[in-house]
Amino acid sequence: MAINALSYIGVNSSKLSDWSEYSQKYLGMQLVDRGNGALSFRMDDQKQRLAVTKNEDEGLAFMGWEVEFKEDLQVYAERLEAIDIPVFYGKSDFSDKRFVEDLIYFNDPQGNRIELVYKPMKETDPFVPARPISGFKTGAFGMGHAVIHVQDVESLIPFYRDILDFKISDYSNTPISLCFFHVNGRHHSFAFFGSGKTGFHHFMIEYNSLDDVGQGYDLLQYQDNAIAYTLGRHSNDYMTSFYSHTPSGFFVENGWGGRIIDPSSWEPIETFEGPSFWGHERLYLSDEERLMFRSKRLETALEGKQAPLLVDCPWLYSQAVKKQ
Repeated sequence: MAINALSYIGVNSSKLSDWSEYSQKYLGMQLVDRGNGALSFRMDDQKQRLAVTKNEDEGLAFMGWEVEFKEDLQVYAERLEAIDIPVFYGKSDFSDKRFVEDLIYFNDPQGNRIELVYKPMKETDPFVPARPISGFKTGAFGMGHAVIHVQDVESLIPFYRDILDFKISDYSNTPISLCFFHVNGRHHSFAFFGSGKTGFHHFMIEYNSLDDVGQGYDLLQYQDNAIAYTLGRHSNDYMTSFYSHTPSGFFVENGWGGRIIDPSSWEPIETFEGPSFWGHERLYLSDEERLMFRSKRLETALEGKQAPLLVDCPWLYSQAVKKQ
């Protein structure tokens, strides 16, 4: 029994035309015409990875997490009901709307809607990106990762770790509280940002080529207030990325080269390098808040802390060998 991938993300927004342009022109997703006041986007052969529904309440609407077996839905439902979390069972028409065979849904203790889904539907027509990119790293690793604001990191960990079986990858308290979880070989598919708030911080999509990231950065950096974090490299998953503002106010991390781990042997650790080895200047923050992160990066640089020269990423190097 396991939850093994982030299958899809749903967003509420009153700015459908802005989302259409942003997701296609800048992210490279493929728009699928669904009608009825909603947008649907593909990233691969799965019928839907991102759904945007017309709604004045901007932000995260739901996260869809894939389970390994259909029976897992009932097992998780019983666990949730045992701790007084109401669970709702998807009807056939609702499952069709999400393009899955079956699902259950509920809210986590902070009010985020979680959908556990079995067997997402595949599309027979090939994925056609809206801008020339090499494609997205998905498959067994899922859509990417999602990060939410939390009021208290420690109080929410038991729900995801003990009830939903998410495994802790690492955590940090300097200069902010963060906790990262994996559900497959991707270093993390989910994380808490201990900001003391609630809401959606960002989701990450990973490209197959660093040039896809760099060209996306060029397309956005000359737009007014489009870049939230400058190009940089994270210290835990070694992802090279930048963050852009979405039409709904949260961010999308555009990344490449993320670390692949062995979930069967991975042990959670506390990290002290700060979120990034270099870059990721947080342009959206005040000067005082930005300085806190910058000072930590400069400290890390003076100490010479860097990613290994040979990153533990079989996927990345297998691709490099194929291209030679």
